[in-house]
Amino acid sequence: MVNTKVTLCGIEMDNPIIPASGTFGFGYEFAELYDINMLGSFSFKGTTLEPRFGNPTPRIAECASGMLNAVGLQNPGVEKVISEELPRLRRVFHKPVMANVSGFSVDEYVETVRRLDGEDDIGWFEVNISCPNVHGGGMSFGTSPEMAEKVTREVRRVTKKPIIIKLSPNVTDIVSIARACEAGGADGVSLINTLMGMRIDLKRRRPIIANKTGGFSGPAIKPVAVRMIYQVYDAVRIPIVGMGGVSSAEDVIELMLAGATAVEVGAENLVNPYACRDIINSLPSVMEKYGIRDLTDIIGAAH
Repeated sequence: MVNTKVTLCGIEMDNPIIPASGTFGFGYEFAELYDINMLGSFSFKGTTLEPRFGNPTPRIAECASGMLNAVGLQNPGVEKVISEELPRLRRVFHKPVMANVSGFSVDEYVETVRRLDGEDDIGWFEVNISCPNVHGGGMSFGTSPEMAEKVTREVRRVTKKPIIIKLSPNVTDIVSIARACEAGGADGVSLINTLMGMRIDLKRRRPIIANKTGGFSGPAIKPVAVRMIYQVYDAVRIPIVGMGGVSSAEDVIELMLAGATAVEVGAENLVNPYACRDIINSLPSVMEKYGIRDLTDIIGAAH
């Protein structure tokens, strides 16, 4: 008998599988396909202080071993999330959920977290300082250790719930930014968000995506994710939520060996809406195959 349970920032999860923000909505659509309470948790749609329509279309471009997206944080705004989305979610999901929060200023991050803090079903805040598809916010905070620490420190003032800072791979030194988040009071970090990419339409001779560039995700980025998780694990003492190209239970184990406590599944949900269900169902047999009795034993075991 294997044990798939892990503890993330003091909250026990039945397994380490978390659908990534932006690929699972607010959960209730997937609840029509399978019982999403089998998940460890999930990170809901990136939420900002005000409603956002997002970027102009086209926003998606396929590419070998992955995809590009430039959705641009489309969401109904924090008040609608509180009044409409979370009540619908509560009817189908009965575990702590991860609230993904974005902003265009430090004050916006703080105010969005402050308003969500009173919602009992939110277990963690995943503070996204790494979105590459918006202008004037998002990734601009995640490429500077000083700004990353400032956002973390200010958000820390308005909540006692665990804060997990979502980091960008589009930097030369992700370790210094992870350390800055830890210094600012983060309870964990999640990585990696998407890499910057572009596709060009050969007939039109123009970028396929209206935003020109987009976030590259999918199986092709997994080696980058493994490398960065491995580096950050050596540098900080707080837990890591790993992600990037995960599509199987074997991928989950690989990221955990690199240092992840929990693992998010992103683009694969858009290819196969049953991806997380299938990974969870196959995890025990894959653990047995590799002689793993307890998942907590392999966190960082490749070091």
